Amino acid sequence: MRLTRLMIATAPMLFVLLWSTGFIGARYGMPYIEPLTFLGVRMALVVAVMAPFALFVRAPWPRGAEIGHSLVAGSLMHGLYLGGVFIAISQGVPAGISALIPGLQPILISTIANRFMGEKVNPLQWLGLALGLIGVLMVLHDRRIVAEGSILGWTASFCSLLGISLGTLYQRHFCGVIDWRTGNTVQYIGASILFTLGAFASETRVIHWTGELIFAIAWLVFVLSIAAVALMYWLIRRSAAATSYASLFYLVPGVTALLAYFLFGEKLDMLSVAGMGVCALGVVLANRGAGVKPAADDA
Repeated sequence: MRLTRLMIATAPMLFVLLWSTGFIGARYGMPYIEPLTFLGVRMALVVAVMAPFALFVRAPWPRGAEIGHSLVAGSLMHGLYLGGVFIAISQGVPAGISALIPGLQPILISTIANRFMGEKVNPLQWLGLALGLIGVLMVLHDRRIVAEGSILGWTASFCSLLGISLGTLYQRHFCGVIDWRTGNTVQYIGASILFTLGAFASETRVIHWTGELIFAIAWLVFVLSIAAVALMYWLIRRSAAATSYASLFYLVPGVTALLAYFLFGEKLDMLSVAGMGVCALGVVLANRGAGVKPAADDA
């Protein structure tokens, strides 16, 4: 049974909404656990869910070089990106701000794709990317960014930008034919090892189990690491160009700021709301310029 047009049309916006909740979940759980310990527990639980599922459905496992490619992609997309985000939030960078830096990845991805991967970025796409950047800055215009967080927090934020940008391109180029269920499982195994080693090397690994932490972990495991990541890889494969998929991340800071406004009372003024509209227009233009790749395996 083929995917309906409604599902195809709503998938990008569903991804943006789900991805934005990851920053909120991190903030909910962070007071009770250190960042690398948090991520180590999260990744281990994801593996405990994904591995039996992949075995049950008899999905083909990566072999040879595919295993190496999966581990590299996982180190970038889960290790460097998530590690950077969680460390940034633990160092005092607000949830909305922590979404801003990796939210700038469309420009970086488009530049790399245009320069090194032979993906031509046309003027309409560049216009959309520029509008998206302006919209992101409008959303978070009134925040005293420099005063928020520590030097470590800001360094981690820029590391998260590099991780998600390079990881997206690597995943698209080297892992496109790997089954997402087993490929993700291998990626999560590698990320779990990295986070566990990091936690033992630099943290106390003390966990204060509370209802908030349990909810945050459950949400991040099932909704983010499984549902949202599966949707992300589906979008990467379906997008005609890296630019069209990456432009969706311009919407994440605005949606995160909106959620933070309702959940944590963070300020959201009219200019920020207008910025969300500008981001949305930028995404529309970037995707219209790139088009969408037809998928023969939508089943």
